[in-house]
Amino acid sequence: MQKKVLSLILALLMVVSCGMLTACSGETDSTESSDSGSTEGSTSTSVGNFTVPEGGYDGSEVTITFWHTMGANLREVLDNYIAEFNEIYPNIHIEHEQIGSYDDVRDQIQTYLTTGDQPNIAYCYSDHVAGYNIANAVITLDSLIASTESDGNGGILGLTDEQIDDFIDGYYAEGSSFGDGLMYTLPFSKSTEVLYYDKTFFEENGLSVPTTWEEMEEVCRAIKEIDPDSIPLGYDSESNWFITMCEQYGSDYTSATTDETGSHFLFANETNYEFVKMFRTWYQDGLVTTQALYGAYTSGLFTSTDGIRCYMCIGSSAGASYQKPDDGSFEVGITTIPQVDPDNPKVISQGPSVCIFKSDNEQEVIASWLFVKFLTTSVEFQAEFSMTSGYVPVLKSVADNEVYAEYTAKADGYNYVTALSAKVCLEQQDAYYTSPSFYGSSTARDQVGLLMQQCFVLPDDNLDAAIESAFAEAVAYCEENS
Repeated sequence: MQKKVLSLILALLMVVSCGMLTACSGETDSTESSDSGSTEGSTSTSVGNFTVPEGGYDGSEVTITFWHTMGANLREVLDNYIAEFNEIYPNIHIEHEQIGSYDDVRDQIQTYLTTGDQPNIAYCYSDHVAGYNIANAVITLDSLIASTESDGNGGILGLTDEQIDDFIDGYYAEGSSFGDGLMYTLPFSKSTEVLYYDKTFFEENGLSVPTTWEEMEEVCRAIKEIDPDSIPLGYDSESNWFITMCEQYGSDYTSATTDETGSHFLFANETNYEFVKMFRTWYQDGLVTTQALYGAYTSGLFTSTDGIRCYMCIGSSAGASYQKPDDGSFEVGITTIPQVDPDNPKVISQGPSVCIFKSDNEQEVIASWLFVKFLTTSVEFQAEFSMTSGYVPVLKSVADNEVYAEYTAKADGYNYVTALSAKVCLEQQDAYYTSPSFYGSSTARDQVGLLMQQCFVLPDDNLDAAIESAFAEAVAYCEENS
């Protein structure tokens, strides 16, 4: 009920600010709205909710605020590149602040949106942006991306075709996943899921690394025969597992726009019942566990040298350093997660993007864009940020950067596991997908993760009916709480 009240309040705020109920669904007019700060006589093309003023950046002195989650090591990298940015744009002052976790950033912004004191730029997940869009607070980037107005430094404000093409396609596509075809974010730093495996154990026992889920079951059962006390596979995120299987099977999960019944939540279907039922059998047979069911990240089982072990773990590429045993007792292998169809691979795209908020001062928006453009298209920044953070760079050309190439050349399963993870992520860049983003998509994500947990422990009696009932309850919860 509280969420519904909040949604109504934000929707009313949005109506006051833009005067049109259609914006609640993320729809925007193809012409400029009255609060865009457009300049009379501008020759810029208006797409979405912001028109680039004639002349582009006019050299105004402005202060831009950027809220993020970066620790001290990443803030140091950021500060170094802010200094470089200020050599180009001395009148654009950047104030950045670590707010806490990603959810802390989201929660503070939602609070400040009610008073108009939100930052200019936020480190964000697409689910969070969908929430901000309820208040019509985020600038669409299409006009900025396409602008040929001046950037104040002898170039154009927008992105060149070469810059757009340099983004890893799946990462860039996330910015337009909100159902209206418009861009709300640019990718900043990304992660994905990879399969970690004990390469030493596999080689000693003549095991092949699985590339499909059928092969994964065969390998898990073979490992169980070798080590009956083991749990062969650990999977850290039940939500990612469910969503990825929907993508790999081509079955419905959610939609950014509603179906004929008015629902965004489409995951209660036969295909999804069946794969959850299959993985329940794996769990019941002791072949797999998850972070929630185990009670901790499964990397603890993977790196354990005493007691119960798992010999494979599917987890975040950004967590590679936690998948390495402290004593170097085995070599870590890393590869793409198993697929339904290896010829059409699907791997989830995760990690933060950046969005820009509306401002009464259009030059603040322009300056914010220039800073976002600088960080997201700088090969040097992306390389250094990636090596420091463990995230994957969002640009294809980073792989050819001399420093980054030296880093990935060291990749191995002992001392340079993080570099090995990054190398695998870049090699599978054509496989990345993103899920639809809308107000309620984060609720769906949480619910399908809980659904996996619930179904794995259901009793055998009347199992099919129990699974269908659990799905129906999850969909009903999503609809009630979105």
